[in-house]
Amino acid sequence: MDKPRFDHLVEKKLSSTELFKGRLLHAYRDIVSLPDGSQATREYVVHPGAVMVVPLHEDANGKLQLVLERQFRYPVGRVMIEFPAGKLDPGEDCFACAQRELREETGFSASQWAHAGVLHPLIAYSTEFIDIWFARGLRAGARQLDDGELLDVFTASPHELLDWCRQGLVTDGKTLTAALWLQNVISGTWLLDWQDVI
Repeated sequence: MDKPRFDHLVEKKLSSTELFKGRLLHAYRDIVSLPDGSQATREYVVHPGAVMVVPLHEDANGKLQLVLERQFRYPVGRVMIEFPAGKLDPGEDCFACAQRELREETGFSASQWAHAGVLHPLIAYSTEFIDIWFARGLRAGARQLDDGELLDVFTASPHELLDWCRQGLVTDGKTLTAALWLQNVISGTWLLDWQDVI
């Protein structure tokens, strides 16, 4: 079957101006040519990409628990409930980043990993992508937080997380996406390809 083509929607960059260069983000304003021949302006942020980990843990009674974090997020001015996540270092592989972020933020390492997919959280104005990973077979260790990184690590059941999403207590987009994945994995609708990691 031929792959559908969408050339009639593609915009082409004519020029680009850097507006801001920070430690994490770079902002640009581009002039683009639209498919109908007219021109438009596009402002966007270049982001290095990130990962998110959905850590699955069995409690002493064998019940599934999720490892989550509470962290104050300055731009929205509130403490958010999230899965462990973080940005890629230059040249870093997504899986290596997922392992590093889980260990640094929670202290856990995992013996089994599965790649779930990719999330583009801000398609209207950012190049950011978030690679989604599931981890299980958790082993506790020491956290190694970055300077200025303050967060609480806690566990909750999948039912509790989904209820918090329904109530609007969880509004972080990546965590809501992870909740969708989690719900489908638990129900058996979506399968993960688990890999052992030594």
